[in-house]
Amino acid sequence: MTIRVALGISYRGCAYKGWQSQPGGGTVQDALEAGLSQFAAHAVRTICAGRTDAGVHGLNQVVHFDAEVEREPFSWIRGTNRYLPPDIAVQWCAFPGADFHARNHARGRRYAYLLLESAVRPAIESGGAGWVFRPLDGEAMRAAVQILLGEHDFSSFRSAECQAASPVKTLRAIEIHKRGAYWRFEFDASAFLHHMVRNIMGCLIAIGSGTRSVPWLAEVLAARDRKVAAPTFAPDGLYFVGPYYDAHLKLPEHTSAMDWLPG
Repeated sequence: MTIRVALGISYRGCAYKGWQSQPGGGTVQDALEAGLSQFAAHAVRTICAGRTDAGVHGLNQVVHFDAEVEREPFSWIRGTNRYLPPDIAVQWCAFPGADFHARNHARGRRYAYLLLESAVRPAIESGGAGWVFRPLDGEAMRAAVQILLGEHDFSSFRSAECQAASPVKTLRAIEIHKRGAYWRFEFDASAFLHHMVRNIMGCLIAIGSGTRSVPWLAEVLAARDRKVAAPTFAPDGLYFVGPYYDAHLKLPEHTSAMDWLPG
């Protein structure tokens, strides 16, 4: 008999080649499955809510797997963490039912981008925040994001390696906040294309720094052509905040890692 287990995972992505397992190892999934397999004493394969690229961080990545052993939730958390590197940690454990699917049952996903506006590059924040040395116009960027809200073909913000079946996604919200020298951009969508947030960030920073106008973003969106958009922005400040599900599943949408993120 097996039991379906759901876990919430936080990780710092700097040392990893992204989420998805690779033959040579070195990914977050590889490290997590190695730790789970040691604790469960059998091979464990996980399915995640959303893959992240190299250098991208996770605050509440959700995974599911089928376990051949029964453990209490706190045992899955503490027991697995014993076998994980210090930059990956299980935050919570739940048993949402045998038919639960971390990816297919997600009603939406959220990302955040942390950006430092400073004349000099980050040091303490290196890897954990993007960087821009030009002052940014918050009002211009907030006006621009209104163009992107709703259901659109986001081909202009899609990488050539994207494997999504359709470029049409629904962006439900983009919020921009500033605290001190830090900007925090929050994205909520039905799903995201490969590099979609980083490509949008490149465009918003071009607008915020005055090198592009607000109406230009509408032209980029309408073109449905990646070549007309700004260059892909750095992964350093990108955080997968996590997915969200129907309320009856009672899966946590908040972890302590979220409280650490400034902005």
